[in-house]
Amino acid sequence: MKALYRPTWANINLEAIGYNINQIRKRIPAKTGIMAVVKADGYGHGAVEVGRKALASGAEWLAVALLEEALSLRKAGINAPILVFGWVSPEDVHIAAQEQVTLTFFQKEWLEAVNKQELDKPLQVHMKWDTGMGRVGIRSADELDAIVEVLRQSPKVSLTGIYTHFATADEADLTLFNEQQERFQTLKSMFEFMWPDRVNYHTGNSAAASRFPDHMYDYIRFGIAMYGLYPSAVTKKEHPIDLKPALSLHSRLTHVKEVYKGATISYGATYHANSTEWVGTIPIGYADGWIRKLQGVEVLVEGKRMPVVGRICMDRTMIKLDQSYPIGTRVTLIGCQGEDEVTADDIAEKLDTINYEVACMISERVPRLYGVDF
Repeated sequence: MKALYRPTWANINLEAIGYNINQIRKRIPAKTGIMAVVKADGYGHGAVEVGRKALASGAEWLAVALLEEALSLRKAGINAPILVFGWVSPEDVHIAAQEQVTLTFFQKEWLEAVNKQELDKPLQVHMKWDTGMGRVGIRSADELDAIVEVLRQSPKVSLTGIYTHFATADEADLTLFNEQQERFQTLKSMFEFMWPDRVNYHTGNSAAASRFPDHMYDYIRFGIAMYGLYPSAVTKKEHPIDLKPALSLHSRLTHVKEVYKGATISYGATYHANSTEWVGTIPIGYADGWIRKLQGVEVLVEGKRMPVVGRICMDRTMIKLDQSYPIGTRVTLIGCQGEDEVTADDIAEKLDTINYEVACMISERVPRLYGVDF
């Protein structure tokens, strides 16, 4: 275990990753494979560690956002198929080809530029279709026709997959979701008339895969749910699969003091003690991703909820205690303690955001521990 000199850390339960993959495996058809999404350093959980566990638990592919992320996995010795979602410059595709990393493409001009590159190995690609997400992808029949024509003249490029991404698969109103499925099927029928070779199709994210497993194709892209977090309040209420959160966040008291009525806490003196109170300090702050907007949120001390008081500093946070506690007492910011739990959803609600952002915002200053505690 890496030496920790500051008592603040995140525990990553890799067994929960395996459990969540097993849950979706039982939910989707046997013919549908699992692509584990480990972009953004595994949603803040650690891409290499999560990637290895996902593959050991039945995932066949890994997916990332950046070529840099894929190369980090290769450097760590992971040889499984990897798909990069993001755009990669044609001048850099030789690296992907050399490392057998599959790239996403959606532009005729990009293909034409790739054809001018010197490639020692064929470049594998997946084509992205924009059926309603509105970010990137082929949108029309004319675009598809033009890009297929260039593909026919691209001996250095091997098309192995096609995919789209749903914008509202986690919502109660499924109007757009159904429209996207129809658009995808229309483009698919056109493409298969133009292109004789078999390719793999994948449309399902965590929400679509868990809610509508019978509508999945060759693979699903298992992202947020692999980490034990539901994609939305709707999916959490529906509970199509059982999930176990993999990440918990902890610190320890490094100072405890008694303050008197009227005493102020932290920058701007935004908190005034209403009476004689106990206040504790923990070594975590906004440089760690525990941002200032979390003033007032509750954390757990000996299984009891205690509020954050005063403005959160770059490196420290103060909490109001119900009594004096010894230095070194454990404080849980996300996770279970005793019979209570503070969830990533609780933090997201406080920040008016989503649990995805909560997991990703915990900075690299916070060590991730696997299979050990501190």
